[in-house]
Amino acid sequence: MTGSTDRDALRNETPAERYDRNWIEVLQELRVLQTGTQILTGFLLALAFQPAFLDLAEGQRIFYLVLVVLSALSAVIALAPVALHRILFREGAKGTIVAYGHASLQSALVIVSLLLVGVVAFIFDVVVSDTASWIAAIVLAVFVVVLWLIVPLFLRSRRNRRGES
Repeated sequence: MTGSTDRDALRNETPAERYDRNWIEVLQELRVLQTGTQILTGFLLALAFQPAFLDLAEGQRIFYLVLVVLSALSAVIALAPVALHRILFREGAKGTIVAYGHASLQSALVIVSLLLVGVVAFIFDVVVSDTASWIAAIVLAVFVVVLWLIVPLFLRSRRNRRGES
């Protein structure tokens, strides 16, 4: 993400301009990710204060707590590039910040995918059954892998073969 390529040269921008543009793109992706994570976190935190929460089995409460930890972890990882930017601001380290932001976003997407699958599994477990929970989790996990990994990798491969910019 931070390296110069022939495609980058087509933009006619300096390395500093490229880092600035890449940082803006990272921030925009972080905003999208953070919004979704905040909604899930709010949902999870509200559950503990519902009267029916006390009716959950011990395994369901443990699963719930794992989801809360994943939610908090995703927020910490997604905000890490912002914290790094604050510390390295005006230090001429934009390339480092962009690379760190890129890695943080990839890590956060993995955590959020686990969180999404887990929340769906939890809801199906509480509302329907353990079996329905597994089925829903597997189906959603397949969709996440296909849409967030396989399709993007396929499109990148096809784009690279065609030499598209």
